Amino acid sequence: MMNSSENRCFIGCPVWACDSWVGTLYSSTQRRKWLREYSSVFATVEGNSTFYGQPSTEVVRRWAEDTAPGFQFALKFPRTITHHKQLIDAELETHLFLNSLRILQAANRLGPSILQLPPWFAGEQFSRLEKYLRALPRDIPLAVEVRHLDYFNHEPAEDRLTELLADLNVERVVFDSRALFSNPPSDQYETASQRRKPNFPVRPIAIGDSPMVRFVGRNCVSDTQPWIEEWVPVVAEWIHRGKTPYVFTHSPDDQYAPEFARAFHAALKAIVPNLTPLPEAWPGELVKRQQPLF
Repeated sequence: MMNSSENRCFIGCPVWACDSWVGTLYSSTQRRKWLREYSSVFATVEGNSTFYGQPSTEVVRRWAEDTAPGFQFALKFPRTITHHKQLIDAELETHLFLNSLRILQAANRLGPSILQLPPWFAGEQFSRLEKYLRALPRDIPLAVEVRHLDYFNHEPAEDRLTELLADLNVERVVFDSRALFSNPPSDQYETASQRRKPNFPVRPIAIGDSPMVRFVGRNCVSDTQPWIEEWVPVVAEWIHRGKTPYVFTHSPDDQYAPEFARAFHAALKAIVPNLTPLPEAWPGELVKRQQPLF
């Protein structure tokens, strides 16, 4: 439970299942413990797995049961809806996904769900997006991520998008990959990320009460520090205006995402002293400290 004197910013990673986090974030290789231990440190996570397939009711209920009170999932809409059907004739898939969101909502585990559109979803398809969003329940928190240049050139498509999202109280995901593309890749993971990730202008926009930033850095967190220092005052200003931002820290190799999140939180807390704290030691670090010397 958050004290009234605390400010809230949900900071988390793009996944929670990562073998490389054993020994730091996680105390053991027992995967069934990972989500519980993750939620003891971070208050949110992106649900990238739902982009690739609809989870069963039992799985979603287990997610709710395995997380700390107030933990928030930011699940991605399945790609069947966004990429394969491109928001057309996707009523069944949408119904099933909304059922999952309702389970999390009832357990107070539902953050803004992410509708990530494909890079070929251009301004000429805007009416399709408007129809789809207006048909969704208004009490489900949403954030839309666009990836076509039509929505980044201050032309009518971008203006129409902003007006629609403001009317529906839906956030526009801020995707920032500048750090990733700031230098040539230093390893195979950064090479792969530079091939896959978009590199668009950054729109630091807060439409509603829960602005969302998906922040892609480098595998060396210190290489990302200049962009952390740029974002922290923006997020702090959102908090001071009474908003509850969501910041997801991506690294080309997921191994480094928790340290990136920790660094971002530390920088933010330096200027927002009553920010909700992170634990000083993580489950895996506690195990290391408790191991006998002999």
